[in-house]
Amino acid sequence: MIPVQLTIEGLYSYQERQTIDFRNLTEAGLFGIFGAVGSGKSSVLEAISFALYGETERLNMRDKRAYNMMNLKSNSSYIEFDFVNYENKLFRATRDFKRNSKKFEDVKPNAVTFYENNNGKWVPLDHSNAETIIGLSYSNFKRTIIIPQGQFKEFLELGAAERTNMMKEIFNLQKFDLQNNVSTLNVKNRSELDQLEGQLKGFEEVNEEKIQIQKEQLTEEQKILSESNAKLEKISNTYQQLKNLKSDFDSLQQNKEKFSKLSEEKPQMDALETQAELYDRIFRLFNPLIIEKNKLTKEIAEKQNEREQQFKTWQQTEKAFNIIKEQLTALEPQFNALDHSRIQENDMNLIIQILKFSEEIKTLNERTQKGSEKVKEVDLNKEKIQKKIDEFSSQIKILKEQKLDSALLSEVGNWFIQQKNSKKLQQEQTEKIEKHQTQIREIAEELKPFAYNENYKEDFKNRKEALEVRKKELSQKLDHLKIQKELSRFASGLHDGENCPLCGSKEHPHIVEFHDVNAELQEIQENITTIEQEVNNLQKQETEIDKILDRKKIFEEQLLSEQKIVLQIQKDIENHILKFTWKPFSPDQEEEFEKKRSDSFALEKKIEETERNIALEREVLEKESKTLEKYKSALEAFRMEEVSKQEQINISRSALKILDWNLYAQKEITEIEEAYQKLVRSNKETEENYQKALQQEKILSPKLAEQKAIVSQSEKQITELEKEISGNEEAIGKALADQNFIEFKEVENILLQDINIQLVRAKIQNFKVEFEALKKFINELELKLKGLSFDNEQFSLAEQQFSEAQNEQKKISDSVVTKTAEIDRLEKEFIKKEDLLKELAKLQKRSENLKVMLNLFKGAGFVQYVSSIYLRQLCDHANVRFHRMTRNQLSLQLNENNDFEIIDYLNEGKSRSVKTLSGGQAFQVSLSLALALAESVQANAQADKNFFFIDEGFGTQDTESVNIVFETLTNLMKENRIVGIISHVEELKEKIPTALNIIKDEERGSLIEII
Repeated sequence: MIPVQLTIEGLYSYQERQTIDFRNLTEAGLFGIFGAVGSGKSSVLEAISFALYGETERLNMRDKRAYNMMNLKSNSSYIEFDFVNYENKLFRATRDFKRNSKKFEDVKPNAVTFYENNNGKWVPLDHSNAETIIGLSYSNFKRTIIIPQGQFKEFLELGAAERTNMMKEIFNLQKFDLQNNVSTLNVKNRSELDQLEGQLKGFEEVNEEKIQIQKEQLTEEQKILSESNAKLEKISNTYQQLKNLKSDFDSLQQNKEKFSKLSEEKPQMDALETQAELYDRIFRLFNPLIIEKNKLTKEIAEKQNEREQQFKTWQQTEKAFNIIKEQLTALEPQFNALDHSRIQENDMNLIIQILKFSEEIKTLNERTQKGSEKVKEVDLNKEKIQKKIDEFSSQIKILKEQKLDSALLSEVGNWFIQQKNSKKLQQEQTEKIEKHQTQIREIAEELKPFAYNENYKEDFKNRKEALEVRKKELSQKLDHLKIQKELSRFASGLHDGENCPLCGSKEHPHIVEFHDVNAELQEIQENITTIEQEVNNLQKQETEIDKILDRKKIFEEQLLSEQKIVLQIQKDIENHILKFTWKPFSPDQEEEFEKKRSDSFALEKKIEETERNIALEREVLEKESKTLEKYKSALEAFRMEEVSKQEQINISRSALKILDWNLYAQKEITEIEEAYQKLVRSNKETEENYQKALQQEKILSPKLAEQKAIVSQSEKQITELEKEISGNEEAIGKALADQNFIEFKEVENILLQDINIQLVRAKIQNFKVEFEALKKFINELELKLKGLSFDNEQFSLAEQQFSEAQNEQKKISDSVVTKTAEIDRLEKEFIKKEDLLKELAKLQKRSENLKVMLNLFKGAGFVQYVSSIYLRQLCDHANVRFHRMTRNQLSLQLNENNDFEIIDYLNEGKSRSVKTLSGGQAFQVSLSLALALAESVQANAQADKNFFFIDEGFGTQDTESVNIVFETLTNLMKENRIVGIISHVEELKEKIPTALNIIKDEERGSLIEII
């Protein structure tokens, strides 16, 4: 995360809106935020944390955070923070809260919005979760990027569990927490294994032996089926012949009976054919004439009704037309006089405008008089303000003559600060030398018990060699006594006639006798042990002296180094004194200089206060000038408006045509407006009524002529229809004569039968075809069966034999099919069983492997292991800087519980708790750890740059340590890292060229300026 810009208002000591542009600061690589205690330095970091996460270190929700964070002189607070995340995207976070105007202590909860910059536009996000944007929780954000005051040692003193969780979040170590994944796989594998075992229980009877037995049975049944098929075929041929003969005799009998019925129906069908032919002929001749007659009768009735309606409408329209004509005759005189009335209306409107302009001119005269008085008043105020400004300018001139040069004061002040620091450093180095000398004397005292001399190594060597010679002599004597003891044991075991265990002889003359050597052996062994102990003691003493001398050498070297530093400091002090060339001051009179500087600062403050007063008075003068210009512009506008309105009055009076202005000059404007409105309404009504009547006349005149023409046309159409009806009646009479009908009633009776000609003809045709076909079929069948006979008993017997043979064949065939299907099923099941067994073996092997993995990943042990690797890497990276800061005296390591420990090389490299570190040492190791952690976060996020803010710790460091820390932080710029420092230590302020200075003004609150 790289800060871009921060805007704060109404927050803690920041009353006015202040904006920090971090771009120039971050480009420098190393910058500072300086100011006095309580000026609001830490509030800058707290504003950033609160804008992103809504959390602060100083206050929580129970502390009425919104009320306590808001400046007591403000009614609202606002924070706006622009930053670039690890993906190099630009974001903005805003938070604001307002005070209840009716209740001072009631501050409404803050409103928060996050934005992303897309092509120069701020687009609101649908969430306010900074963790997803930055990739860090608030707790880890304040450990790796912005470390608030009082929290610098938190990471160092975290417990193992909390530190592991932190490493998991920062370095995404949850990907190594595979316990749940393995557990899920194990449950899934166990479920699949159970299902597979359940499936295999259904395959217990499936085996190769059972399949072979089924195949042998199938072979036997297939032989029986073949014999049954041959038998069925023979019986089936005989049965089929008898069945065909029976079918022919039955068909002949049935068709004879059906032909007899058709013969009885034939006379009726002949009569129906005659009737249908008559109906068809009459229908085709008379139906078109009847349809035309009905159509003409209906049309003439409709036309007669239509003519009556049209005649009534014609009469109504004619009546309305006559009424409109009468109205136009009455309105025409009023309409002709309308032009004169309109001129009168316009004159009256002009008179009303003249009266209004006269009233407005009176009002403008009054405003002009008041404005002139105000202009005089403002002129007097300007003169007074200018007089004040001149007085303040004279005071500043006098004060500036008394004030000393700021650059001179700064240079002399810096000289005294450097002189003071050099003397302080000299004193510290002298104390270090005395401390080293004391340590060397203490080490020399440690050597006294050892009777130390310069040739101690040669003495120890001679004494050890003498002891080794003595030990060798005793060892030889010990070996001799051991052999003697063994020979004594052999000699006591020799008996005549028994083989000697050494030479094998059965004769043992002159057996040597030995005295008991056990006591002597014990004494020699004790002497050897004593010598060995003495050698070990000598070795330990020599080692102890070596260690003491090594320590003494280290301190002597450090003493020599510190003495050189003291000489260099003394030389620097002498050179520094030679640089004091300011005659108004003395290098030995710092108090006198401080007094003069204090007096000069007081004068400067007075000058600044006077300049602020001048600025305020000038602002007031500028406002008065603007007010004066405004009043003058208004007066000029009033005069111009008055002239304009008088011109309008003159123009309106000259435009009057009928009415006399003198008759209306003394009347009230309301009276004239009422008369004007009444005249306007009268003129408007007259014109509207005349135009309306005229429009209606234009509409009714063509409509009346149109309706008259329509009535005439209807009468002509009725005459034409009557002629067509007469022609139709003549055609019907001629057709009756041609068909030999006496009256039309006979035709109507025939047509009332309503015969469907197509259906009747089809029925007759079908009957004829069926009759002839049946007659022909009977003749052919009688010819085929001539000389043949049929026996029912013989047919029944053949049918029974066929049925029995068929059932027997079906039974055997079904059995063969069943056996075949069963064998096929068993073979498929057997293949499936083999596949299931193979899968079972795989799952069982997988189950064993998963159990091993469960034990490996149980309890997040693997994550802790990976976390410990990351922590050790952090230790290694941190020690690079920690060694340099402590001059290789201290080192950081992890113990077996993954807790941090300190290795103290001044105390034989022994380890001790980090809680035993001094404040300065704790700051050094915490800074080294924080920098190493920030490096790892940068590498993990693959960010080009990284930002790191420090808000404490430098006050615990001596001058040399400050220099070492500053050198470390300066080197970070070369590593593409940005570091911000909050401090009130003057030495750092002098070393860091790019910085913000925060000043707390009693009236305006905290103010930010760029140094």
